[in-house]
Parts: sequence; C-alpha cells; structure tokens
Amino acid sequence: MKVNKELLSKTTIEAVGEDAIEIVMYLKGKENISEFTVAQDLKVDIHFVRNVLYRLNNLHLATYMRKKDRIKGWYISYWTLNPKRFVELSEKLQVERLVTLKEKLKNEQEYRDGLYICPSLCTRMNFESAMEINYKCPECGRILNPQDNKRTIEHLKTMIAEMEASA
Repeated sequence: MKVNKELLSKTTIEAVGEDAIEIVMYLKGKENISEFTVAQDLKVDIHFVRNVLYRLNNLHLATYMRKKDRIKGWYISYWTLNPKRFVELSEKLQVERLVTLKEKLKNEQEYRDGLYICPSLCTRMNFESAMEINYKCPECGRILNPQDNKRTIEHLKTMIAEMEASA
C-alpha cells in the first residue's frame, strides 16, 4: 500500500483526530523538523503543535530526537513522520472496522423479528426487554414501535462485502 495524502488523512483523522491533519501534511516528506519551525510555519501555538506531535508519537506515527540548544540551554525536538506505520495502522483500523461491522450484523440478525424502537430514537431494544418495560421508552415514556431491520442487515452486508473486496 502506497502512502499518499488520502491514506495519511484518513488514518490521521481516525487515529489521532482531524486537528492533526495540517501538521501531518506539513511533515510529509520532511525529516527532523523542529517543533518550533512547525509552529512558526503553520502559524499555530507551540503547545498545540507539541500536543499533536506527542499524540502522533504515542501511536508511532512520528518519531523525534532531542538536541540541546547550546545557546539557550533547552532541549529542542526534531520530528519525522513514520510512513510505514501509517500503512500498518491503516490496515489494523480496517480490520477493526470489519470486525465491528460483522459483530453489528450478527446482532442485527439475532433480533431480526423482535426489535422495538422509540419514535424519538431514545432507545432500541429486543422483544424481551421491551416487554419487561411494557413497551414504554425508559427515557421519554413514549410507546415503542416494532422495527423491521432488514434494510439495516442488507446495508451492513453491503458494507462488509465492499470492505472485503478492497482488502
């Protein structure tokens, strides 16, 4: 799998957060960039930059080395993205999404004929649970309606098939 902007963006959003994209894109293809340079060039607060860089580092998406500034006497971190790790993490997240979708599908199929939902969308439960509370929503008190989840099942099957085909 090739490391491109789309892979970097998608993986960054899912693993670190959307606020990290600008910094990731700035660091793409560069090596040993000072956190101060990143903050200055992107015109953002150094504390924000450090926060994002440490979140990236926690997932091994970025690495750094520290050097002591001879004049000022403090340490400066120099950062580099780890493109291989973006690929690995992207694949891991894809597998996790697939597992989650398969679990949802299994749950939906289990309750094919006995799901009840609140008209206000407060809650959704199986037949047994709905019967125990006399078909009244525990949140708002409205009467629960039976729900046909065939479309949900078909949608989940389609999503799973698409993900497996692209893997």
